Amino acid sequence: MLCPICKKPAKDRDDPKSPNPSFPFCGERCKLIDLGRWLGERYQIPVKPTEPPTDMLPPIDAGDD
Repeated sequence: MLCPICKKPAKDRDDPKSPNPSFPFCGERCKLIDLGRWLGERYQIPVKPTEPPTDMLPPIDAGDD
């Protein structure tokens, strides 16, 4: 598998010869770069709005009851 940040080969976490605790990243540096991107909001998960924004709703007629 390739590291999603630098595209170098990333060893598996369960590799008996040299386990990689940073998997799926190649190392701690790439793992921290990814974390920084999440915290800096460079990654976003797209969502569909469940309710229309309130400024797009028709005005409510109170009526003269």
